[in-house]
Amino acid sequence: MSELRIFGVTGIGEIHPRDDLAGIIATAVADHHGGLLDGDVVVVTQKIVSKAEGQLVAVDPDDPLSHKALVEAETVRVLRRRGDLIISETKHGFVCANAGIDLSNVELGFAALLPEDSDRSARRIRDAIRARAGVEVAVIVSDTFGRPWRKGLTDVAIGCAGIGAIVDYRGTTDTQGRELQVTEVAIVDELAGAADLVLGKSTGLPVAIVRGVDPAWLRTGNVHDEIVRDPSEDLFR
Repeated sequence: MSELRIFGVTGIGEIHPRDDLAGIIATAVADHHGGLLDGDVVVVTQKIVSKAEGQLVAVDPDDPLSHKALVEAETVRVLRRRGDLIISETKHGFVCANAGIDLSNVELGFAALLPEDSDRSARRIRDAIRARAGVEVAVIVSDTFGRPWRKGLTDVAIGCAGIGAIVDYRGTTDTQGRELQVTEVAIVDELAGAADLVLGKSTGLPVAIVRGVDPAWLRTGNVHDEIVRDPSEDLFR
């Protein structure tokens, strides 16, 4: 693989609870971009997945901190507090700010929770696209996370289907012939971050297509089992 093409999907529009998200995506790609192809990776932002699945909770629009009770409810363990910021572990095993609860790009008076199971969400979208468009694609559900020790945000995968979350290079050799001992690459995170470059945070584009990935990456996979690190293996918790 020497080249990837990434483009944002136009024509998605506002997503509401119980919308047919897979059908909307397939139609938008067909209408504006010539249709999906076998091997495409569909990167879908968490926000529209949460909206379609009804993961919206009413909050007081006049109180900027009214969502904090939701943060506490969605948190299984608080790792750090600083002022109004909570770094928490969610029931999904994610460590992130404010349990992943977000008010941006959501109707005033509501907060968006993370999907109940983002890997399952990705599988549903993938299966529905296959049924509607007759193509075999992979799906990544992406979200914006901060990172310890580094400033700035990046998008990462919180769910995937039809693509391995990790490419394991252990046992292969580098360019000098040395055997690699620990190299495991989180390709779904890299693809989520790359897709965000064409989506941005204020463009209104919630879906991107990554075209040209290595076919060897396209296998059964999920984020929960492959990427979420067990606390027993974590040096920092």
